[in-house]
Amino acid sequence: MSTGRTLWRRVPPRAVDSGLVVLAVLDAWINLFGEGVPLVWACVAIGSAGLFLRRRFPLTVFLLTLPMTVFMDVAVAPIAALYTLAASTRDRRLLAGCALLQAAAGTLFWPPADTFTDDRTWTLIQFVYTLATALAPVLFGQLVQARHDVARRLREAEEAREHERALHAQTVLARERAQLAREMHDVVSHQVSLIAVQAGALQVASRDPDAREAARTIRSLSVNTLDELRHMVTLLRASGGKETELAPQPTLADLRQLIANSGIETTLTGELPADISTTAQRTVYRTIQEALTNVRKHAPGARAEVRLWHDARHYGVTVANTAPARPAVALPSSRQGLIGLRERAELLHGTFTAGPTPEGGYTVELRAPARPD
Repeated sequence: MSTGRTLWRRVPPRAVDSGLVVLAVLDAWINLFGEGVPLVWACVAIGSAGLFLRRRFPLTVFLLTLPMTVFMDVAVAPIAALYTLAASTRDRRLLAGCALLQAAAGTLFWPPADTFTDDRTWTLIQFVYTLATALAPVLFGQLVQARHDVARRLREAEEAREHERALHAQTVLARERAQLAREMHDVVSHQVSLIAVQAGALQVASRDPDAREAARTIRSLSVNTLDELRHMVTLLRASGGKETELAPQPTLADLRQLIANSGIETTLTGELPADISTTAQRTVYRTIQEALTNVRKHAPGARAEVRLWHDARHYGVTVANTAPARPAVALPSSRQGLIGLRERAELLHGTFTAGPTPEGGYTVELRAPARPD
């Protein structure tokens, strides 16, 4: 069926119209049997030739076929005109009127006086039959029009779905970029900051000129790496998701190793519920990691205290540090760390606060509900 439809669509419209004109003339010639007068043949010529214009002026062409319908029992020209009109208009009252007009023209005899001399019952039967014949192309034309409407709506729906898929893909990409930016900041910047701080300390403490020069180079490279990382995080950062995270991810079991590698005099107290989610464990870990990184960068020589806590309604972590013991080493900052921690807290329906203490230190706190609403 699809092959036949494809072949039919390849036929030029002008060829189809020409074929209809030939069939209409042949239909009229068969009905007249050579008895037509010039007036009848003129109506046949006008009605048949009008089929060339049926696509542009369907109503006019239909009206042009009515005279030949009055003079003879023809079918090709009026049916083709009615079908074209039904396929191109949505005015059903107009179509009903045209079908009635076609039935009336097909029922009349020429001259009109002969119409009512015979049995009127037969005239009524013929009118009903002719009306049914006229309704067939009307219904078929409306069916074709409805099919075209459904096909167009399906195409529009498919285009809408493709657009929705594209938007979803962009959203997923933005989410992954945000997650990647957050992980780069939390993990890579933490390690590089420690390298830079250790290199700076070695540069100050070492008496060997070669060692000091090597430490200076390491610190310079680390600072440049942090600066490049800051630019990369800025480019990658976008509004991100709420469910998926990159893997593998740390948990509370990795806290002691994190504190041991931080190079800061840190005490760890308290505990969290054993049944908190992996997302919550990851958020607590990143909060502590970011806080210790900031201590190393901005408060060298300070001591830190990490306190895990929970009660009947909330759980959280508080990281506090003392005032710095020596001037801080100037390191570039992405200025996204605390923003990322606040976003992580919001994913747990919790809050994140950070600020200086009266003693010159700094405190950050993550608080999340035990059973988020």
